[in-house]
Amino acid sequence: MSTLKILKKQIDFIVEVDKLKNVLRRTSPIGLKRLENSAEHSWQVVLSAILFVDHANEPIDLLKVVKMLVIHDVVEVDVGDTFHYEKAENHDLYARELAAAKRIFGLLEDPQNQELLALWQEFEARQTAEAKYAAAVDRIMAFFMNANNQGGTWAKHNIPRALALEKNAHIAEGSSRLWEMAQSILQEADQQGYMGKVS
Repeated sequence: MSTLKILKKQIDFIVEVDKLKNVLRRTSPIGLKRLENSAEHSWQVVLSAILFVDHANEPIDLLKVVKMLVIHDVVEVDVGDTFHYEKAENHDLYARELAAAKRIFGLLEDPQNQELLALWQEFEARQTAEAKYAAAVDRIMAFFMNANNQGGTWAKHNIPRALALEKNAHIAEGSSRLWEMAQSILQEADQQGYMGKVS
């Protein structure tokens, strides 16, 4: 395949994933009433991964982490965003996301499509040091947003502190320091009345 045809496919991919700007999440940007979109989240989580790299539990390949995080939500172009606390109810979520990953990354030629699909699957499996760290940074973003939005989704969806701890404990696998920070944020949010109450 010619270089121009490869470039055309890369442009087609960029145009397709531009749709992430229209995928709304449950979280609002700090101080705003509107919901953030998945493209905004992807930018913020990549920046955070760069800043927090010294807090990873193990030495990591930061470029690999950045690649993972910048593509980890592209599947939402097809399947939308799934609220973290409702993922267990979506039994076919991984299958739907995998199909989306294959379709979207399939817009690219080898070896790029295979590289990005492999990175997406590695992130989802959360077995490598890079994937564990990337997942930790991805999850702690909601803590920062909610803590600075009077509870945000925790308050709106009545998420108690115990459930937030349970559903986000894997942060510790990638960064024990970020997990300590997350627990501290939850404690303060609970004290301020931002967390839901167990019924």
